[in-house]
Amino acid sequence: MASTEPAPPVEVRGLVKRYDELVAVDHIDMTVQPGDVFGYLGPNGAGKTTSLRMMLGLITPSAGSVHLFGRDPHETVRALDGVAGFVEAPTFYPYLSGLRNLELLASFDGGTHDRIGPALETVELAGRAGDRVGGYSHGMRQRLGIAAALLREPKLLLLDEPATGLDPAGMRDMRLLIRRLADEGMTVLLSSHLMNEVEELCNRVAIIRSGAIVYEGAIADLKRTAGSTYTLRTTDDDRALAICRAQPGIADAERRADGVRFSATESDAVEQLSRALVEAGVLISAMAPQSATLEDLFFSLTEDAGADAGRAAETELVGDIA
Repeated sequence: MASTEPAPPVEVRGLVKRYDELVAVDHIDMTVQPGDVFGYLGPNGAGKTTSLRMMLGLITPSAGSVHLFGRDPHETVRALDGVAGFVEAPTFYPYLSGLRNLELLASFDGGTHDRIGPALETVELAGRAGDRVGGYSHGMRQRLGIAAALLREPKLLLLDEPATGLDPAGMRDMRLLIRRLADEGMTVLLSSHLMNEVEELCNRVAIIRSGAIVYEGAIADLKRTAGSTYTLRTTDDDRALAICRAQPGIADAERRADGVRFSATESDAVEQLSRALVEAGVLISAMAPQSATLEDLFFSLTEDAGADAGRAAETELVGDIA
């Protein structure tokens, strides 16, 4: 019997993009479910923008498939019905007003002029709609880009680095706008370098490194894989570090400005460590569990040997050429 479940907003399977010998995107699988605020994360050159372009039908995959609400954008333009957003930065005519830019876009997209006013209100640009875009701040242009996307009344919004280059107030405004759109039922796929923003906004993430997905799932599940991390302060932190490194069930011990940071890999490891410190005459002044941040986990999944840096630089160059 055929499934009656609606197709997910984004379903990517085995997606590959090659440029001669360089594999920019390497067999990625990813699913964005209805109602997700989905973070798509990775270092510069990891393949985020290339894969987003393939998802929107802007460049052709070397292999694999993309389906948006069950349709392939490389087979039919109707796959983009209900889909909007921008890759990299939105572009407008700087000598025209924000309003006139949106009017032109509405005309190109079938005459959705009645949506312009509400879209400007949503992104809080109604009061500046008559001003030339050349005089807009970077944050205002980013919000105008979202207003342009909203003209299509999308069910899926794809945003590539929407908060990059914004000042703290602009980042706050962008975060509140995305949160409001999600609360209204829109599915959002958000590419970003800003881990704090992603952790606050997103319920699920995919992390890409060197063209391959190294994690996809809930942020909460990713944090659970990190185990328990502690900060330890004692009367002799150098000696405490040596004891930590020799203690079974204790891993990744390192000296920091605020004491010794370590991970406990066994349930009774902290108790055993406390006993070992006391027996060695090292008195504990504080031992506090630390919650792993998304940024910590991101770096643990994406940082490695310098070979990746060269790979990233090559991928960025190919992306620029493409």
